[in-house]
Amino acid sequence: MAPRRTRTLEIARRAEPVPGALDGRLVLIADDDRAIVSRIREHLAQQRYRFVEAFDGTQVLTALREHRPDLLLMDVEMPGLGGVEVCRIVKANQSETGFGFLPVILMTARSGKGAKVEGLELGADDYLTKPFDLLELSARVKSMLRLKALQDALVEKNRELDRANRELDQKRQELLELSRTDGLTGLTNRRHFEERLVAEFTRSTRYRSPLSCLLLDIDHFKKVNDNWGHPFGDLVLKEVAQVTRKVLRDVDVLARYGGEELVALLPETSREEAYAAAERMRQGVEGLRLPFSAPGKPTVDVRCTASIGVATYPAPGIDAQDALVSAADECLYAAKQNGRNQVQQHEH
Repeated sequence: MAPRRTRTLEIARRAEPVPGALDGRLVLIADDDRAIVSRIREHLAQQRYRFVEAFDGTQVLTALREHRPDLLLMDVEMPGLGGVEVCRIVKANQSETGFGFLPVILMTARSGKGAKVEGLELGADDYLTKPFDLLELSARVKSMLRLKALQDALVEKNRELDRANRELDQKRQELLELSRTDGLTGLTNRRHFEERLVAEFTRSTRYRSPLSCLLLDIDHFKKVNDNWGHPFGDLVLKEVAQVTRKVLRDVDVLARYGGEELVALLPETSREEAYAAAERMRQGVEGLRLPFSAPGKPTVDVRCTASIGVATYPAPGIDAQDALVSAADECLYAAKQNGRNQVQQHEH
């Protein structure tokens, strides 16, 4: 696989130059010879670049942090920190929290291929031997600035892709939640409950831990709709769902099972604990006072009750997740038959 820098250079060579795309790019010129700095600046000024100057390695690092230039044109031999050390620091800190991607052109009075190879091995992107032709300098500066512009564009594209991916993940999560949620009560819907039931029953079977199921039905719910209307019936369902949810733990699953029925799945919950939870649910529903008002009529408090069936695994006859729910349903039917507003529990 080609090195990343090589691939980027190939892309840069293929890219069509955009007129004026390099206008205003910032070039940091660093050399302890002020005459050379002035000469380079005067020649490059016609390209409408902007400039920052430095005359030793320490000033270069300060200018990099303060001005964030697009190109570093630097002499190898400077007082204090030399160009070699500065280049090594720059290339070692190319993350977004450091200097970022910064092309470096090194300049030196030393001749020979060995000096050039050494400079490129240090991480420099280009290398010029003094005295250099100003037209050649201009061409190499322009090439490096194009590379920088392309790299900046790639970085921005990556940021846009990251933002788009985060937004997509958020939308996907929202859709997933909608697919799992009952639109009226805000509880888990039946399909997701059945998925959780399979997972929890499998886990309970493996570790021989208790798993309880509670099936709740609002008593005489048809009369609520007939007497007070379906919008008020929807309100009753929402309030029952809220008061029931408060009784349960975060690890418990509470879902709308269908119509006015709610179903709860309580992992690691014994028969005694499940019955106590069901009784708290029943008392919570019985304690609801829901005001109903109609034009021209006094406001009245509507009360409701619930019947609950409870079954716990392991138990005789309960050898699968469907059998657990069926046992709770049978107990719910018994609670209805025995007068409603009560909890009936599956017997071992």
